[in-house]
Amino acid sequence: MRLLVSGGLGFIGSNFCRLILTDHKDTAVVNIDKVGVGANPANLRDLENDKRYTFIKGDICDSQLLKKVVKRIDAVVNIAAETHVDRSISDPYVFLQNNTLGTFTLLEALRKHNDKARLVQVSTDEVYGEIPEGAFTEKDAVKPSNPYSASKAAADMFVQAYHKTYGLKTFITRCTNNFGPFQFPEKLIPKTIIRAMRNLPIPVYGSGENVREWIYVLDHCEAILSVLTKGTPGEVYNVSSGNELCNLELVKRILALLDKPEELVSYVEDRPGHDLRYSLNSSRIQTELGWKPRFSFIDALESTVKWYVKNEEWWKPLASEGVLSPTPWKTSDHG
Repeated sequence: MRLLVSGGLGFIGSNFCRLILTDHKDTAVVNIDKVGVGANPANLRDLENDKRYTFIKGDICDSQLLKKVVKRIDAVVNIAAETHVDRSISDPYVFLQNNTLGTFTLLEALRKHNDKARLVQVSTDEVYGEIPEGAFTEKDAVKPSNPYSASKAAADMFVQAYHKTYGLKTFITRCTNNFGPFQFPEKLIPKTIIRAMRNLPIPVYGSGENVREWIYVLDHCEAILSVLTKGTPGEVYNVSSGNELCNLELVKRILALLDKPEELVSYVEDRPGHDLRYSLNSSRIQTELGWKPRFSFIDALESTVKWYVKNEEWWKPLASEGVLSPTPWKTSDHG
């Protein structure tokens, strides 16, 4: 199989490419990435000489580039996206362009030049909005609360429309918050680790009671592959772990792993449209496709903390002033 991965130099994308190239020797990967915010060529540098791996620096909004590339592939996993909620609030147009228009451009390329290829759209639990209790199923309507989730929800709608209207073989995965190695430093878990290592205040929105469900990135990558190879076209698959924690408890666990005092927690003004709780029911993918998370949250979190401690040379060039500054800084709780 010849697989096109968009956004393969990002956090989830690079972990997914690594999974394919390491464990699936019969698959070649073409990685398109514009190397924007969140992308890092160092994420896959050790695999650059693999003959099954091709990197193309480019934007999925470039229809002429996609025209050339999609003709030679069997499937697409669209992971390219702007993901930082705070950035979407300050500059929503970038999210509309990259997340919505980028997905539309990719769909058009497939419709016109390779309508037999399968497409997995990697989405997010945030499209459903908040849920005070219980968990969203794939049948629930989307109700996004911020420009980031709105741009992803709009992209999902185009994906579903292109399946129904043009018969494209599309699939959507909606996953809870990811964590693990190669995650951009401004995200909640790596930012907390980095600031704690430097004995800097750890910014927490509001009271820290916002609840998120956390999944190790490799579990998510395996779920994407399961949907690509075994899913039913036109369907949505929720991906979750059952590991629900409020942001404050998560930060405290990281501080404990680093043997740092809880006094480092610094409460900051809450952000607009901050959903209180996300939660997904992933029984469908587990029952129909046989996927389930393999990594325990405690072990995966400890492994992630150790990775950032040992890999300062990776994250330091990417860390913004907001990550490294001694001044408390707002952070995103989106994984």
